[in-house]
Amino acid sequence: MYTTKIDEVDYGIKPMNCPGGMLVYKSKMHSYKDLPIRAGELGLVHRHEKSGQLNGLFRVRCFTQDDAHIFCLPEQIESEIINLMHLINKVYSMFGFKYTVELSTRPEDSMGSDEDWEMAEGALRKALEHENIPYELNEGDGAFYGPKIDFHIKDCLGRDWQCGTIQLDFQMPERFDLTYIGEDGEKHRPVMLHRVIFGSIERFIGILIEHYAGAFPLWLSPVQVKIIPIADRQLDYAKKLQEKLNKNGIRVELDERQEKIGYKIREAQMEKVPYMLVVGDKEVEANVASVRDRKEGDIGQMNIDDFIAKLNDELKSSLEVVNG
Repeated sequence: MYTTKIDEVDYGIKPMNCPGGMLVYKSKMHSYKDLPIRAGELGLVHRHEKSGQLNGLFRVRCFTQDDAHIFCLPEQIESEIINLMHLINKVYSMFGFKYTVELSTRPEDSMGSDEDWEMAEGALRKALEHENIPYELNEGDGAFYGPKIDFHIKDCLGRDWQCGTIQLDFQMPERFDLTYIGEDGEKHRPVMLHRVIFGSIERFIGILIEHYAGAFPLWLSPVQVKIIPIADRQLDYAKKLQEKLNKNGIRVELDERQEKIGYKIREAQMEKVPYMLVVGDKEVEANVASVRDRKEGDIGQMNIDDFIAKLNDELKSSLEVVNG
């Protein structure tokens, strides 16, 4: 942790989001009818990693975790875990990642009773088996407060990255004295699920860049189309194309630099922009653009409406893959 002293009091810069999630829950009284409560947070956390362990986006000293904390009844555990596994599968499929699953059990240094751990491990195992998800058993690698399911994605080089996790926690609600009012009118402890999908968003972006070698699919590309006029006299027409693409939700840039056309095309190719629209006098006169595909090169002239329809079809196909 990063620690500091203020007015003779020791402080630590936030290393995890979990305590904040529990304080949000504890800010008011809850009934069993309120549960499950699913509280998400994109929280910046800080870890004092050794300098020799730092590595680009993959290991940094402050990073953003896509945390969520789910507070539920004991009988809701299995269904909540299954919902989370479906969500994680959907997200990884969207990015084209295959993954493996591990069930990590009680470590030597842990909190809680044997009964709690047996119940928690059994709930995770039951959810995995209900969904027919193959998994490896990772004995003794659970968190100190509960067992977990870890998701390891494979990149294009076959490297293994542990990103997603679902952790079942009976202990922290006890430590923070979290309660809800049950059907019997008495106070009871909620069960807590910790989950992340990306883990560290910065690291996940690094994995994506390497996985696609920078050549992101159309839906993911920061710039989907680059408009390249041959000369300044085509700028007004190029700006009209840019405006129309923007109105249709296409991420587009206009290269207005006074450079040779070959240089601008080559730069856009190096930037791995999926599509280029080259505009010269003939294109202005015919109210079209010459379309260049990142993979196929020049694919001919198209009017802007047909080009937008082509992009929408490609984006729709990507969405259909994600939704199965």
